[in-house]
Amino acid sequence: MNIPQLIDFTEASLDAAFASVRNEAEAAVAAPGFEAEQFRLEWLGRKQGHLKAISDAWLKAAPPEAKKLIGQRFNALKEQVEGFLIAASAGAVVKPASAGLDVTLPGSSQRVGVEHPLVKTMAEIVGVFQRMGYSVGLGPEVESDFYNFEALNFPPNHPARDTQDTLVVAEQEGKPLRERLLMRTHTSPVQIRSMLEQAPPLRLVIPGKVHRNDAADATHSPVFHQVEGLCVDTNITFSDLKGTLDHAMKAFFGSAVKTRFFPSFFPFTEPSADVQISCIFCGGKGCRKCKYSGWIELLGCGMVDPAVFEAVNQRRIELGHDPVYDTRRISGFAFGMGVDRIAMMKYGISDIGLLYSGDMRFLEQFA
Repeated sequence: MNIPQLIDFTEASLDAAFASVRNEAEAAVAAPGFEAEQFRLEWLGRKQGHLKAISDAWLKAAPPEAKKLIGQRFNALKEQVEGFLIAASAGAVVKPASAGLDVTLPGSSQRVGVEHPLVKTMAEIVGVFQRMGYSVGLGPEVESDFYNFEALNFPPNHPARDTQDTLVVAEQEGKPLRERLLMRTHTSPVQIRSMLEQAPPLRLVIPGKVHRNDAADATHSPVFHQVEGLCVDTNITFSDLKGTLDHAMKAFFGSAVKTRFFPSFFPFTEPSADVQISCIFCGGKGCRKCKYSGWIELLGCGMVDPAVFEAVNQRRIELGHDPVYDTRRISGFAFGMGVDRIAMMKYGISDIGLLYSGDMRFLEQFA
């Protein structure tokens, strides 16, 4: 990508320059053969992405009186590019802006569509964390055992690695265990990939589709969606985790919602916790939805296990990079929640299969 040098710092000139970049990003998303991960690396990469290059060329080199104007437009551009990526990854069509309008062409009538309840719910959850300063991370659905299990501190004999729980790609037996391919069972591999690419501090929210070898019923599906989060910095504590999730739950479900934490276990966090929220249907008084307990279990979380940081450091060394996740200096927390369950709660859906049926009679209810 050729980045022209800014000479004129008037608002009109800056608007034109940023509009040109935005149109180029739109065209890249709409191009045949679009790949989300490649687009993310090219445009949003921390070290060599197009936006990083634009920041260096335009923002850092600008005269002091122009920095505010450029900074405002750069932040808006970054949000737009991230929005293009989320929309394209969710299956929406992103069309480049038209170069002009031909008024001689006949008009066309199009039915106005609405977001699928899953897409809408996922975007709302991601939006809550974006407003808290989190960036959006995406990754491939076909993963290696290393990213999906080994780097996340799953031992070789862990039940999750069995084919009864995980959908594996055929004819992988001849490969070393860490290189065998499978359908990712959670979006946590993106946490590992992000830490390999970036040094701390890191604040990331990760939406996406995951796959497990589950029999389909009213509450289970072999395909579902998750939103996970990762925060790594110096002096991150469990109090930071509790405050973050309490604020996020209030932002999403309403200020009256309360949260409480119970000890749990996950291989990649220590200590770990399950998080419950006060029932959004009865206000905590007790009803059929919450089984008369007044609470609904919603997500899991915990402090990142130092073994995960060590696995990232070792992999960085293998790739020729410096080990920058010093467990004596940095710490972090992670969390994850199921989007499908939250969407079912929010819209009163009783069968998860309806979300994947493609039945227009069902979907038109949300128009």
